[in-house]
Amino acid sequence: MTDPATRKRGAAAVGFAFKLLVILPVLVGLAWAVSAHPGSILRPQLTGGERDSSVALALWIAVVATVELLPVSVSSVLRLSLSFPILLGVAILYQSPLVIGFVTLLGAFDSREIRREIAPLNALFNRCQAAAAFMTGSVLFHEMAALKSPLYLLVAGILLATAATYVVNVTLVVAYMRLVYRNRFREVLKQLRVGALSEFLLSYLGLGFVGLIIAKLYEAVGLLSVAAFILPLVFARQMFFRNMALEEAHKELKDRERVLRALSNRMAEERQDERMQIAAYLHDDLAQTLFRLGLQVEMAKKRLVQGQLQSVNSDLDKITAAKQETSDAVRALIRDLHRSPIGRKGLGEAIQNFAEDISRGHPTKISTEVVEVPLPPPIQLLIYQIVREAAMNSLKHAEAESILITLRETDDGVELQIRDDGKGFDTQAAPPEGHFGSVMMRERALVAGGKYSIESEPGEGTVISATFPRVWVEEATLVESRQSESDGTNKPAHFQRPPVGSTVGPPRLVPESSRPGRGDSNGQAPKGEAPKADDPTAEAPSEDAAPDEGTEGLTPATQGRPAVPA
Repeated sequence: MTDPATRKRGAAAVGFAFKLLVILPVLVGLAWAVSAHPGSILRPQLTGGERDSSVALALWIAVVATVELLPVSVSSVLRLSLSFPILLGVAILYQSPLVIGFVTLLGAFDSREIRREIAPLNALFNRCQAAAAFMTGSVLFHEMAALKSPLYLLVAGILLATAATYVVNVTLVVAYMRLVYRNRFREVLKQLRVGALSEFLLSYLGLGFVGLIIAKLYEAVGLLSVAAFILPLVFARQMFFRNMALEEAHKELKDRERVLRALSNRMAEERQDERMQIAAYLHDDLAQTLFRLGLQVEMAKKRLVQGQLQSVNSDLDKITAAKQETSDAVRALIRDLHRSPIGRKGLGEAIQNFAEDISRGHPTKISTEVVEVPLPPPIQLLIYQIVREAAMNSLKHAEAESILITLRETDDGVELQIRDDGKGFDTQAAPPEGHFGSVMMRERALVAGGKYSIESEPGEGTVISATFPRVWVEEATLVESRQSESDGTNKPAHFQRPPVGSTVGPPRLVPESSRPGRGDSNGQAPKGEAPKADDPTAEAPSEDAAPDEGTEGLTPATQGRPAVPA
């Protein structure tokens, strides 16, 4: 099996070669054409035969660059920019494809280049592949029509130019993603569009007709038309932002509703599992002990009738021992229910056992680095559920060779991290239909007042992190210290408070007469005797008693025009 580092180096070499294969022909071809025909840039020819000035060409470059500063980031794979209709208008307006290639190469930059968030080679590849796409569209349009052609030829030409530009652009990016990250073509294509395919294609073709209108306006009005179409484009960008925000809010509400429903179903399943475990415990332990206790009582009765007092005393000792055994079992069950819903040994042991169970017979190696941290039972359960969901998702989808689960205490609280070296994915892309694992993990972290994050890139693995505030550690530590004090000083059990989040109610005052030591051997008050209100030995409720209440992506520089990762 190939080492992951070797695979990564091989993919980087393939990506580098592919980018050079696109960059060099475009740069060399443009440089040769401009040197052979400098007039095509200094005095570019319009489709009607007239010559335009180099000042106008510089203005187009400035306009495209300005619009590129206002992209709409749909995801790390797709960035929408309003420069697409402008560049298509330039491709239609000028006869030579060198003009649109020159304008695209200089003007269509990524705003992240200024912040140095994208590698220079990737930035150059983005510019060159966009220039190649628009030059292809320009050639096909002018082969079929001109600005003064009949309407049907203009419509056919603009449709052909728009389709060719999109196909060339997407083909280059999809090929890069396939070669470097081994992503499937269908997966990449889904990430390179917004909404349904039909709606996306219609909007793309609509922007193509906007480019035709821009070219017509420039031919009729001149440079003043630039301001006339830039202002509406900026306004359209703001409207797009508003519509996008509304769609995201609507989608978030629907996702939250599905998540709540899924959480409710999961909680019902977990409660059913807990009931089955309790039933099995009662059947296997308590029921057997009580059955034996019943037999011993019957034997004692028979021997008492027969006058075998010595044997009766022996039977009574056995009955007392069985009663004590039953009481200890009940207390152990109650203690386990109060202490931790994931087992008597706590969260660390539960995570370790889970990792061993799911890795058995699986090629993926799962290792844990878990530190025992005092936490309330509900928080332990939430952390365990996040670990389970993340690890199972990694096993099913990541194709990872190793998974590392870490849990440690920090100055701010508790940090949980699940890391794998799998194929990764685009964190900004919409999850597959019916998959809410990531959303459920985020909801569980937020329920505990924590924070949730997921970092992943295609081919770079995935890191899921969740942090929980320190208040939970402090509260669990306080409860444990109180329990230790009570156990060490024989403090009455009625002063003990259950762990935070347990299912029992608040502490209640237990009368002195009903405690063991007064009344009968079971701690019950003698019949007819009630606790006295002014009894000086009676305990008052503890002061802290609770009141009695219920408990690197692809970045297109144009509308849908993708580019390679930073």
